[in-house]
Amino acid sequence: MFENTSDVTTSSSAFDIKELNERIQRESAFVDLLMLEMDKVIVGQRHMVERLLIGLLANGHILLEGVPGLAKTLAIKTLAAAVDVQFSRIQFTPDLLPADLIGTMIYNQKKEEFTIKKGPIFSNFILADEINRAPAKVQSALLEAMQERQVTIGEQTFKLPEPFLVLATQNPIEQEGTYQLPEAQVDRFMLKVVLSYPKKEDEKKILRSNMSGDFGSNVNKVISPTQILSARKLVRDVYMDEKIEQYIVDIIFATRFPKENKLEKFDGLISFGASPRASISMAIAAKAYAFIKRRGYVIPEDVRAVCHDVLRHRIGLSYEAEAENISVEQIINEILNTVEVP
Repeated sequence: MFENTSDVTTSSSAFDIKELNERIQRESAFVDLLMLEMDKVIVGQRHMVERLLIGLLANGHILLEGVPGLAKTLAIKTLAAAVDVQFSRIQFTPDLLPADLIGTMIYNQKKEEFTIKKGPIFSNFILADEINRAPAKVQSALLEAMQERQVTIGEQTFKLPEPFLVLATQNPIEQEGTYQLPEAQVDRFMLKVVLSYPKKEDEKKILRSNMSGDFGSNVNKVISPTQILSARKLVRDVYMDEKIEQYIVDIIFATRFPKENKLEKFDGLISFGASPRASISMAIAAKAYAFIKRRGYVIPEDVRAVCHDVLRHRIGLSYEAEAENISVEQIINEILNTVEVP
């Protein structure tokens, strides 16, 4: 008699996934506490709050696009207070220098030597407000810190604190006096989140909260930076089936070769598709989304939930697409409707 090893392997892996699922349900309990703290202050921006948590858990940075006054600063400030980490807000302006961001060397006359003065980048959470207002040198200094997680001042290299999260904002309306981020730099942001105005009911709640006088003053520390770092490791362990991996690759390839993926109408409308970094970002963001939903495995809906935020800044439109008023959102919707769901 020969034992059917494939059945044993299947039941063993099923047991492992069940065990992992139970563990993640236990370990992700802090997500609800974080959400509760955020809800005390942030009204009607659930999508943005969830994306902030995805960025935090997936060790990725976020580019936020929205008109002024939509609680972008308040959201990251509240998250920093709830996680008990350092927060820095940097207002990007045309006269900003890289030294204003990362720090510089100052000559100490008393000691007759140069000492290093660290810049505001040495915090856990960074709000880079209106990133497109600063020149390319400053943008590249920030993006290098984001990518390498370290800063070099003079001859010394310093590691940035962990967890490290950059939330960059840009105003979509004003383009005068701005420096557009090059595609290669925009690609370093895991997610690009577009914010819209709150609904009428939410606006009334915002109004009442502000009039009461204690708006945002009662945020409790619910998690430590160490717990966030261990949660990040757990997010990587979230189970992703090979079929889901294939689904992600199919979506990415549809942005590069629309004609070969039953999207002939977009042929000539996409000037460039998503990079391999998009595949990685989509996989880890889907895992983080599953973790937030307190599941130990990824389902196709997790991929679809993060798809727009991962892809909207990674697809280039041709002049023909702009002439025909075709948006990136329309292309992503069509890709999701065409690519076969596992």
